[in-house]
Amino acid sequence: LRAMLSRWPDHPNVTLVTTDGFLRPNEYLLKHGLMQRKGFPESYDMRTMVEFLARVKAGDDTVSAPVYSHETYDIVPGERVAIRRPDILIFEGLNVLQAGHPGSGGSRSPAVILSDFFDFSIYLDAEEPSIENWYVERFLLLQHLAFQRPKSYFHHYADLSPEAARKVALQIWREVNQVNLRENILPTRERAHLVLRKQADHAIAEILLRQT
Repeated sequence: LRAMLSRWPDHPNVTLVTTDGFLRPNEYLLKHGLMQRKGFPESYDMRTMVEFLARVKAGDDTVSAPVYSHETYDIVPGERVAIRRPDILIFEGLNVLQAGHPGSGGSRSPAVILSDFFDFSIYLDAEEPSIENWYVERFLLLQHLAFQRPKSYFHHYADLSPEAARKVALQIWREVNQVNLRENILPTRERAHLVLRKQADHAIAEILLRQT
């Protein structure tokens, strides 16, 4: 999407930022008992995320965002990525369309404010069995690639047998990712401007555009 949009002469500067960089560091998650809730709304630094989007939307010359490493499964200390007035910012993540809950005095939570920054939102949808299969396939692939690196957070899974690795992947899916999907992600689908429904082979089977 970024590559295609950047080919238009009207907006050549297209930047992609993921919400992974706004996850709380593992040290914080462990201290507050949230490690098993990583990827859930409460595991993100919502205030920093909102401030980042506000500054980009305001047209600040340079705005920086934290950097996340999938190898170490943590925020990279002291490392930032610089965003310089993009024509289009693609902000990709799981929980960006949540409605949130009223705060004290009837004020809106940061999650509500977050969704207000988006001019257009896209939700990638699929049947849950397909998503589960994709997760397990990805886990098994990474076991032979990234997990083999000694610095990988998941290095302890590197030598599991295929049967044991599949069992671990399914357990993680059912205890963490499936719960997050059902409780937090799927309910936001109706708030998206565009829903793209994928088949088991990742082909787009249906396109739903919300009329405004």
